[in-house]
Amino acid sequence: MNKSQHFKLIVIGGGAAGIFAAWSAASHGLKTLLIEKNKDLGRKLLISGSGKCNITHTGSVEELLKGFPKREANFLKHSFYRFSNFDVLKLLYLYGMKTYTREDGKIFPVTNKSSDVLNVFKKILADYEVKVLLNTNVQEIKSESDYKFIIKTNDNYFESEFIIIATGGLSYPHTGSTGDGYLFAKKLGHTIVDTKAALAPIDVSPRFPDTWKGIAIRNGSLSCYLNNKKLIEENGDVLFTHRGLSGPAILELSRYAAEYFVKGDLYLYYDLFPSKLYEEVDDELKNNFYRNPNMKIENELKIYLPNRIIGYFLNKAGVDEKKRCNQINKNERKRIVELLKRLPLGKIEFIDLKRGEVTAGGVSLSEIYPKTMESKKIKGLYFCGEVLDIAGRIGGYNLQAAYSTGYVAGESVANQVKSRLLK
Repeated sequence: MNKSQHFKLIVIGGGAAGIFAAWSAASHGLKTLLIEKNKDLGRKLLISGSGKCNITHTGSVEELLKGFPKREANFLKHSFYRFSNFDVLKLLYLYGMKTYTREDGKIFPVTNKSSDVLNVFKKILADYEVKVLLNTNVQEIKSESDYKFIIKTNDNYFESEFIIIATGGLSYPHTGSTGDGYLFAKKLGHTIVDTKAALAPIDVSPRFPDTWKGIAIRNGSLSCYLNNKKLIEENGDVLFTHRGLSGPAILELSRYAAEYFVKGDLYLYYDLFPSKLYEEVDDELKNNFYRNPNMKIENELKIYLPNRIIGYFLNKAGVDEKKRCNQINKNERKRIVELLKRLPLGKIEFIDLKRGEVTAGGVSLSEIYPKTMESKKIKGLYFCGEVLDIAGRIGGYNLQAAYSTGYVAGESVANQVKSRLLK
């Protein structure tokens, strides 16, 4: 093993949080090393937004903070104000990247290529002379005292006064997010809040027919029940997959379902008319039957349901799909309405943390200073990004948290270095 190398700051993890932490510190003149175990930076960034990179979300800081549970929002407030979504877009614009905003507030590069966003980030690191070490696996971090760390890698070791851990969570482990940061943090005396899936697909039983794969039910409201009590409700689309359910509403609900999964059986229901009362849907269906008396009921329901699930739906309602509208009696119509308002999607069997877009849980926020991202236990140790106990909504919120906490961590290290030099 070679003689140790010294850097004022070492950032561990080359995802969005680590990149911004390294850039932020280097922009203040610090000699900074960024260590990434993969052969390239930003592997998870490349698959974000289905490969298009949902860079961030539009709106004010206060609006963005609503995308997180209250406790996490309070922790993030300083970071989001210090380095906002508009600061990210301004930085990208300075490097020639144009973006566009969708109606749902998600912001993407006009090229719809996450690789273009990553290339800009790499250019920024190069311009600020951040030394990047790829294919390097950190095996151990030792804290010999405040402001004195030794990092052992697979083929070298380094000394540093400051460490920023930005290793991500446990979701999408093939991108390198394998929970290394949790192990480092625990060995350094930090508490790790139990990790759970967030923004994850959900496996249910009974399983749906394979022919349903790719079907979506849209613009409704998804509810999760425990012991006949509604726990959580999310508006949005649901997508049927080969293993269960996905789509925006499922992903949003998954974190809360994961928290209650150990407490009992959880069941999912979908309301296809969340803005209408039962009686309003019944009246609408009754009027449609009156206008189209000779239409087969299976054809009438095509305005409400995807074709491939109508047979299943009518069977569940106990209605012969070959019946015509004028043959549907009152009780049959009411059963149809009941299912339109409360369509059972099954019992939750599994929520796979590894398939989630982010990880809930992580380094306890109570042990981190929110204005600096520094550990309350060891001076010179910082955390940022998904390794922290933070998980927001779908739509660019979590990437923004990575940018903001990364920026604040890097800037805080720079301020610490300056203050120590003045002493």
